[in-house]
Amino acid sequence: MHILRRLLALLVMGVSYATALGTAIAADELTGDTRLACEAILCLSSGSRPGECAPSLSHYFGIQKKKLSDTLNARRDFLSLCPASGDSKEMSDLVRAISQGAGRCDAVSLNSGLGVWRGTTDHGYPIISNKRPGYCNAYSSHEYTAFDDDLPRYVGTPEERGYWVEAKDYDRELAKYEKELAERKEREQNGQGAGFGMVGN
Repeated sequence: MHILRRLLALLVMGVSYATALGTAIAADELTGDTRLACEAILCLSSGSRPGECAPSLSHYFGIQKKKLSDTLNARRDFLSLCPASGDSKEMSDLVRAISQGAGRCDAVSLNSGLGVWRGTTDHGYPIISNKRPGYCNAYSSHEYTAFDDDLPRYVGTPEERGYWVEAKDYDRELAKYEKELAERKEREQNGQGAGFGMVGN
């Protein structure tokens, strides 16, 4: 939590500095989209998100464009409304990392985005990579983010139909995976075919 306290201090300093300038917009620094942007940066910098984060996160994830690249750019523009977002290279990098990674690095998104279908449409299964995308690594490893043990984990191997699960579900999903793998191997040895199951939860 030390990282989050440091980030919060930076955000407060940025807002306080802007307010001290006495500009016409200074009085509005902690209201509207500016306030939501600062809150979103703080909330998206941790895997733990209290109920107070709901308004800013709803606004942030509500930003949707036809193209993914346009959505990511629009989200970065929104976060940049926070006065502290441009205070340093680290803060600018944080805003970029959040806009690229937030909402794209959970287990569901990783399973969807990293899967390559093998077999026919009716009889097939996805081969899901166990390598996190670079934008997820940049997001989770930034010096101002604190995800601790909240990051998704990979169950199994790509060759044996492994998949990503949320950290809290890892033990349960690992046991499920190992049971299904053993049953599938037994069917294959008995000449009953591989069988095709659903991936993940």
